[in-house]
Amino acid sequence: MHFIKTIVAVGGLMAMTGAAWAQEYPERPIQMIVPWGAGGGTDAVGRLLGAEIQKELGVPVNVVNRTGGSGVVGHSAIANADPDGYTIGIMTIEVDMMHWQGLTDLTYEDFDVLAIVNSDPGGVMVSADAGYDSVEALLEKIKSEPAGTFKASGTGQGGIWHVGLAGWLLSEGLAPDHVTFVPSQGAAPGLTDMVAGGVDIVPSSLAEGRSMIDAKRVVPLATMSPDRQDAFPDVPTLAETTGSDWNVAVWRSVAAPAGLPEDVKVKLMDAIETAYHSDAYQDFMKDRGFGLRWAKGDDATAIVAADDAVFGEVMTKAGLAAQ
Repeated sequence: MHFIKTIVAVGGLMAMTGAAWAQEYPERPIQMIVPWGAGGGTDAVGRLLGAEIQKELGVPVNVVNRTGGSGVVGHSAIANADPDGYTIGIMTIEVDMMHWQGLTDLTYEDFDVLAIVNSDPGGVMVSADAGYDSVEALLEKIKSEPAGTFKASGTGQGGIWHVGLAGWLLSEGLAPDHVTFVPSQGAAPGLTDMVAGGVDIVPSSLAEGRSMIDAKRVVPLATMSPDRQDAFPDVPTLAETTGSDWNVAVWRSVAAPAGLPEDVKVKLMDAIETAYHSDAYQDFMKDRGFGLRWAKGDDATAIVAADDAVFGEVMTKAGLAAQ
């Protein structure tokens, strides 16, 4: 009997020890993968969040840039890692577009979406020299001219702002290619080209055009969001102006490989939430003109899933989806 009690006691101690061990996550450094280059907006967001998460979890959070393949390389590195909580990353809206373009089979379902931490709606921007004082006036002119007369830029072929433009045109009863899209390496070169007279419209986020807007070289005519943006309160929505119901925004999220243990997932989401609400993160985002948006777990996943479906429809209509 004494022997049996000893076994039970030892077994109970082992169970307690195992439970305690399981609650010790994290016990070693965490890697945060950023699928885009050092020095960019996504990299800056990832590094600041990583520093704040590190404070909460008590272990180093090391940011690693894994670039290439229009975001495929970095996103694949996140999704293909062990789902143990020691590899997380900044998942961007491109994950909802890459598979439609045929660049990868990877979708949001290959990730555990922990939280959305930023959202920047698209906009309609023109050069200050273009002479348009409203998006209605611009749209009327676009409709009155033959297809291809107007040109737009601000991202690569099939990129988020190309899709944003196509979605807007479709919502206004125009063909998605009525305005010719000129690929660029991003919003900054697109805006520079527009100011120089090379293109007529840049549909990127107003945050990306902020410096040129402040310099009075670019005029923001509308925002592609349900409500006006706090950072640009004088810029009307498309719904207010042309009656369009089209909304599009880029978001950044923190994600992990699908299949995280539930206790690890909860601990990570709690740490990310604290980091999001920190003064350092809030001040940084506001100073940079980035939009703040918070959603975690199932709510965040639902947002990502909804965008994936909308982008698939628009990209197919616009001929941007792989056949």
